Amino acid sequence: MTAAAESTLNSETFLPRDGLQKLISHLSGDGFTVIGPKVDQGAIVYDEIENADELPRGWTDRQEPGRYRLERREDDAYFGFVVGPHSWKRFLFPPRATVATADRTENGWEMATPDEPAPRYAFLGVRACEIAAMKIQDRIFTGGSYVDPVYQRRRESAFIIAVNCTTAAATCFCVSMNTGPRCGSGFDLALTEIAEGFVIEVGSDAGSELLARLPVTPATDEQLSHADDERQQAVNQIQRTLNTDGIRDLLLNNLEHPQWSDVAKRCLSCTNCTMVCPTCFCSTVTEVSDLTGDHVERQRQWDSCFNIDFSYMNGGIVRDDVRSRYRQWLTHKLASWHDQFDSSGCVGCGRCITWCPTGIDLTAEVAAIRNAPRAKASVATETVTPQEGSA
Repeated sequence: MTAAAESTLNSETFLPRDGLQKLISHLSGDGFTVIGPKVDQGAIVYDEIENADELPRGWTDRQEPGRYRLERREDDAYFGFVVGPHSWKRFLFPPRATVATADRTENGWEMATPDEPAPRYAFLGVRACEIAAMKIQDRIFTGGSYVDPVYQRRRESAFIIAVNCTTAAATCFCVSMNTGPRCGSGFDLALTEIAEGFVIEVGSDAGSELLARLPVTPATDEQLSHADDERQQAVNQIQRTLNTDGIRDLLLNNLEHPQWSDVAKRCLSCTNCTMVCPTCFCSTVTEVSDLTGDHVERQRQWDSCFNIDFSYMNGGIVRDDVRSRYRQWLTHKLASWHDQFDSSGCVGCGRCITWCPTGIDLTAEVAAIRNAPRAKASVATETVTPQEGSA
């Protein structure tokens, strides 16, 4: 450890641009699989990286309702973009996981629960809204009486390297949800990219230990000022808002509002919004047998409340039209989620707006209900209440 590094572990430090590769190399050497942003098939996605050259240097994303495009930046910033179709959820709560097995033996069926070691991930480039999403999923999967072991093992072994946003998309509204754009906690290290490198904040003992092995120096007043300016730039660019005052009662008291029918005419029930959402946790379980019938696996895989079969129960479909399925999603996300988990289920990342094929904007839908003459509350034909496994 250099003397400069040792004296700055508890304050903001500066890492030159060529030090980013050293950070990645140290994480790999410590046994982590580094997951970071990279360009693939016209989007910035999260995937395994081994070299800083794989990062989307010089690229940015332009996002609007129903529209996502990559464009070249005028500089060569590593993290000059917002968020893409992937979230870190796919590595902590994988799209498919085996939760139990059964094998036929001479003594009958033997049941087992997989207990494989969890992969050790180091997430590079986590944004403030995504950290907020992780905290929400922590409450879902580990905060109650029933703990999900798959999620718990992966979450506990993860190393989080956050990146403060210095640019925002037209679909971002994290300020309204108090989730960004600056990272406040929940990280091991947090980076703010400036022209000459990165200003780093430490968030954990593990982060301090890694920082001690990097070629850092104390951040100068000029570098700190530059980092403040870059972060403020993202704040200034966020124009979309969601009024959350009384939103729970607003939605649950307007279950028969005509806006639900209006949005149903535009919604394709395609599940895109739930697939890209960093907090949705709907899943289903299927039994998969091998060809001999001697080995059976119980597999959990992502599902969506927009799928018609998701509400199948007691011999029938509860939500058999798009209107009721969209209403279930939005009222759960923004209203009854508070009853279940003491927080909103939305972090304002804007993914559901960007990746909706028809450009449905949940902030506009809520505003339409709020600004319209109050609909007379009536008894709904279905119960819109929190359900286990519902998102």
